Amino acid sequence: MLRISALDDAAAHLGLAVGLPLANARAICPQMQVYDADEAADAHALNAIACWCDRFTPLVALDPPDGLFLDITGCAHLFGGEAAMMNLVCGLLTAQGFTISAAIAGTAVCARTLTRHAHGRIVRDGEEYEAVKLLPISALGADAAVVAGLRRAGLKTIGDVAGRGRHEITARFGARFTALLEQALGYGDAPINPRKPLPDYIVEKRFAEPVATETVISNTLSGLAGKLVAAMGKQGKGARQLEACFFRTDGAVRIITVDTGQPVTRGEMIDRLFRERLEALADPLDPGFGFDLIRLAASRTEIVVQEQRDLDAHVHDQDELSGLIDRIAARIGGKRVVVHLPQDTHIPERAVIAASAQHHLAAAMQAVWPARVAGEPPLRPLRLFERPEQIQVIAEVPDGPPARFVWRRATHAVIRVEGPERVAMEWWRVGHATLTRDYFRVEDEEGLRFWLYRDGLYDREIEQQEGKFAPPNWFMHGLFA
Repeated sequence: MLRISALDDAAAHLGLAVGLPLANARAICPQMQVYDADEAADAHALNAIACWCDRFTPLVALDPPDGLFLDITGCAHLFGGEAAMMNLVCGLLTAQGFTISAAIAGTAVCARTLTRHAHGRIVRDGEEYEAVKLLPISALGADAAVVAGLRRAGLKTIGDVAGRGRHEITARFGARFTALLEQALGYGDAPINPRKPLPDYIVEKRFAEPVATETVISNTLSGLAGKLVAAMGKQGKGARQLEACFFRTDGAVRIITVDTGQPVTRGEMIDRLFRERLEALADPLDPGFGFDLIRLAASRTEIVVQEQRDLDAHVHDQDELSGLIDRIAARIGGKRVVVHLPQDTHIPERAVIAASAQHHLAAAMQAVWPARVAGEPPLRPLRLFERPEQIQVIAEVPDGPPARFVWRRATHAVIRVEGPERVAMEWWRVGHATLTRDYFRVEDEEGLRFWLYRDGLYDREIEQQEGKFAPPNWFMHGLFA
């Protein structure tokens, strides 16, 4: 049946509650307005609020379906204390149209329990029991079956349950509920699970008045880049992944991420990478009514290895190439800038793998490729198709070389043939074809050279149809220069 999943204060005052069947609710209040629940939209909105809360602390965790955990350890003094910080967060969210209930406690479960029945409570360490003992069991957020069982046993408040022996509660309702109760009482704690890992370094700038001009934004990023490099330089580190966050006054947050191939230790390089990234955005950075906070973080850093430099000018070639790759990747995306690495396999389509140039440049420069025999034509084509294309072939004998073939509606007469080169498939790969291939290098009357193969051995692997062997399938796999 249809049930109520959320309601406003007016509906609650009329006696409606979450979980009440819709038919019963209509009987109580026929004039109420009903909207279909959209869990995906609710989750998206909660995640957007969490992004906005990053301005107060980098440790923000989701508490679905309608809650957030903020670890404000070491952050409260930046906003005038815990009470001032809570009033600021709640006031700004209320101005955006949200109904807020907040609490501060030493454990996440205790704070969440308080928000369900009281707003604005700040519980000091050691006072968790006194704060929650009079609250109903449902405030803990335990399973409905556990809450119903406790009520049948006459335990209606958290204090009633806390007065019973822990072994009794565990034996009846499980260790999970006991751990939840301990955390609500402040006797135990469990860390929250933040949405994002804590960046290694963070620098930010807050504005008394929102800024919206491109010049101010660029200058701010440049200044933050210098501070970030100085902070990393004290520990001999460089940035491998950078993240710029732009917080708008209306609550929207825009995050721009840039990866680098080598640890970056210069502020001008960081500034240039973000300029390239911002100029190439398909969805331009819209300041709206302005940004009141801009943050620059180094999400991933590495220790910078100091290398001995000599008079040889070629020692800087890799640094320049890495910088060029970073700039191109910032403009068109890191996945589009690749290098090719050889693989230890005889299967043609698996002999080369495309990897990110930012993370595999050193491996690509040290890769060893098969040497070409002098005076001999290449064994592999210059252009290898991602997927072999099926062709129609006329051969002198079923297992002989091709004499004529049709590819892409064009007929080619073969005048020269080299092969076959037999390649057996990797039978140990589950789910892959195991037919043996016979490759041929052929040349037509116009001098075009092709690389094609017959799929399957005629007398052993090709199945018989009505007592006769079926014709083999032929495929075009590549083109020579």
